[in-house]
Amino acid sequence: MCFSATANFVGSGVLGALGIVTLTKVKHRRELLFASLPALFAIHQFIEGFVWLGLDGRLSPVVTHDMGAAYMLYAQGLLPFLLPLGVLLFEPNGSSRTRMVPFLVIGGATGLYILWALATFPTQIYIRQNSIVYTNPGTAHMVIAILYIIATCGSLFFSKVRSMVVFGAANLAILLVVAAVKQYAVTSVWCAYAAIASVIVLVYFWRSSGHRPLRYALSS
Repeated sequence: MCFSATANFVGSGVLGALGIVTLTKVKHRRELLFASLPALFAIHQFIEGFVWLGLDGRLSPVVTHDMGAAYMLYAQGLLPFLLPLGVLLFEPNGSSRTRMVPFLVIGGATGLYILWALATFPTQIYIRQNSIVYTNPGTAHMVIAILYIIATCGSLFFSKVRSMVVFGAANLAILLVVAAVKQYAVTSVWCAYAAIASVIVLVYFWRSSGHRPLRYALSS
């Protein structure tokens, strides 16, 4: 996570197990993407374990770069689109799904720009105070950061599902704390704690299995 390769690999294993349990609670295809978040975070943390190994000199620079690029691809390029899309699909009716469209558009546009920046500008990856720092001159802008937060956290706050709002609040609180304490490593540290917060997703799917699927199942 933000300490060592071992922490990433152990955390990934735990999250992977929780992710599998979450997916077994899915009752409808619209729930699948959002229910996949813990498993996706597990894969993400697993990838960063190899970044740690590379930075520790146990893997070649090429492999280290490729693993870092894969980590950034999900954290910055895909997550701002996938998260609001997962919320949109999960919402129980048309009106609540309509509220998610602006977040999906913002997330899609932000993700496309970040993907372009990651492909255009060089990304630096290094260790600082027991955390991995990922820096790219094309993405290190306040406007991009704000749009990213709106897409990833804002969509959750406007959900009709209370647990999604809790998940959004947890992620936003973690993000603000990390930005204040370890701004230089916000990508790595926030993703690690967001992965831990995804346990909220498991708890929701576990507790709500008796009254899901939601009303969308009646019209699809």
